[in-house]
Amino acid sequence: KQLEKEAGEDEEIYDKLACWCETNDKEKTKTIKDAEERIDALSTKIEELTALSAQLNTEIKNHEQELAENQKALDEATAMREKQLAEFSAEEKDLLQSISALKSAVTVLSKHNAASLLQASESHAVTSSLRRAFDKHAALAEGALSQAQKKMALSLLQASDYFDAEPTFKQSYAPQSGEIFGILSQMEETFEANL
Repeated sequence: KQLEKEAGEDEEIYDKLACWCETNDKEKTKTIKDAEERIDALSTKIEELTALSAQLNTEIKNHEQELAENQKALDEATAMREKQLAEFSAEEKDLLQSISALKSAVTVLSKHNAASLLQASESHAVTSSLRRAFDKHAALAEGALSQAQKKMALSLLQASDYFDAEPTFKQSYAPQSGEIFGILSQMEETFEANL
């Protein structure tokens, strides 16, 4: 009886252990399978993220290179603009000086009537100022003056000692201050418009 009792208890324990082993085996097998699937999924995800990381690193390098190129272009453009500003400032200063010289010449000519001559000291100052303005801004004068006006202005500027010379018996004085006054006024307006 004792043996039968022990055999029954052993069988009961065996059934419990077999049931536990079977249940535990199924759970562990499922857990292992789930873990292997998760490992596969994570391995795939790691590969995807590694590829994405490589792609992003390449894009970062490209953007850094593009940024460096853009910075270089910006620096060059800034230097060019600074140079252009300096050139513009110098040209503006020259134009303002030329306008001032033209205004002085127009003022001097307007004070005198058509029959009078410029005083010698005034004529030298006016013609030298005009010559400088005409030389510096010949391109502006080209568009502002007709061929005849240009010829007259050049002849006035080339013959600066004309007013100091005594007329000879072949020369007769024909005052042209009115026409010169008009030419100078036109030059002044053109210079001011281009300023």
